[in-house]
Amino acid sequence: MTYQLPEGFLWGGATADFQFEGGFGEGGRGILSHDYETDGSQENPRHHTMKRSDGSIINPRSSFFYADPVPGDATPIFLENEYYPSHKAVDFYHHYKEDIKLMAGMGFNVFRFSICWSRIFPTGEELEPNEAGLQFYDDVINEMAKYGMEPLITICHDEMPMQLALKYDGWSSRKVIDAYVKYCKVLFERYGDRCRYWLTFNEINAVRGFGPMGTRQSGGQERYQADHHMFVASAMAVKLGHELMPNSQFGAMYAMSELYARTCKPEDVFHRMQERRENWYFIDIMGRGYYPSYSKSVWRNRGVSGIAFEPGDEEILREGQLDFISFSYYRSNTTQAGDDWFNVGGSPNPYLEETPWGWAVDPLGLRHVMNDIFDRIQKPIFIVENGMGAVDVADENDYVEDDYRIDYLKKHLQAMADAINLDGVECLGYTMWAPIDLVSLSTGEMKKRYGFIYVDMDDKGNGSLKRTPKKSYEWMKEIISSNGAKLAE
Repeated sequence: MTYQLPEGFLWGGATADFQFEGGFGEGGRGILSHDYETDGSQENPRHHTMKRSDGSIINPRSSFFYADPVPGDATPIFLENEYYPSHKAVDFYHHYKEDIKLMAGMGFNVFRFSICWSRIFPTGEELEPNEAGLQFYDDVINEMAKYGMEPLITICHDEMPMQLALKYDGWSSRKVIDAYVKYCKVLFERYGDRCRYWLTFNEINAVRGFGPMGTRQSGGQERYQADHHMFVASAMAVKLGHELMPNSQFGAMYAMSELYARTCKPEDVFHRMQERRENWYFIDIMGRGYYPSYSKSVWRNRGVSGIAFEPGDEEILREGQLDFISFSYYRSNTTQAGDDWFNVGGSPNPYLEETPWGWAVDPLGLRHVMNDIFDRIQKPIFIVENGMGAVDVADENDYVEDDYRIDYLKKHLQAMADAINLDGVECLGYTMWAPIDLVSLSTGEMKKRYGFIYVDMDDKGNGSLKRTPKKSYEWMKEIISSNGAKLAE
């Protein structure tokens, strides 16, 4: 068995600014929708605790300011007794040279990171961008260039300037399309000569309280109308990007856990097909440039009467199709007839082991997803997130013997190589989540670690922030240097 990958394969890591960057309040950065997300744990879910100037608090257990309408002139206030991890994260803002050098030491030739929208346009509606914010990413990209590392930029990673979320109810308003395209134009003109690969949105199909829509309702009519506005915005960005950067390639990122019918009972299998369409809906529209015939079925299952189009939307979607399909893959789930449409996951799969956070470890599921996407869309794919959250125990020198992570990655990378070499899937690259420990999205804690590099910081932000390579660092370095061949050992 050979796991050697094609020449030019992209190896790297992936991060998100609000989990990794920090630099809150520095360099003219404005407030992000994620900045009111607290820390948490498996037992105590993270939540929003945004206080208004009149003293009232938007429902702290509701999703993303989804409670009652927010007065347009309300001034949000942070609560002193809460810890907001996005403010500090692991401070890439001040450690970017060190972090990029460490990643280059593994042989990375690509690094996926997200631009903080409010670092470029603090409220989203300024006439001119914030030069200090632009300069920061100039410095990051130039530092990467010293090591021959390509940027893979996520334009919008589950966030937006807080003012857009409050003033327009996020993507439920077409006003945000204009703000987004203006933001994209600035990025393309500034970094287009050094960046070939772009992602318009991260996990656009994910439904969660701190998800990408920035709306007060996360389901039903409002969600699908907001999604349409994001589809249009993405297509406009792709069209503009191709005009300004002829060699650019655009994708969007989708959460693509494998999904199995819990049994071979026909009703369970049929329910699985319907549930899977929730993901295909997004990929088909953005990858093919039109709404699929089953859209009405998806809407009906979600209580949606239909989507409002404006003149020209269909043409924009057609002209702004994605060049490649990127996705995250961490686990697989099960589903059966009668399961809640918005709560896919089902019961534990008896054939699979689980991580400490209950995520099923399923390498073959990755190969399955790769084939499914490529067979369906017939465009290159890009695995832009894959990894294992674990409790890493460091010794007195902050060194971690993470053999469990090596085992997880080896099996998933072997499955990836099989999909490419045996099944004929065209895959551009692989960026692991995350190369350096960062704040967990789902729980807001540091205890759930993913990186090849340990960061000395606890769940409340205490620690030296010292970076120390783990055992998996040297292992992955050998895999990359052999372009996958050493996966056979």
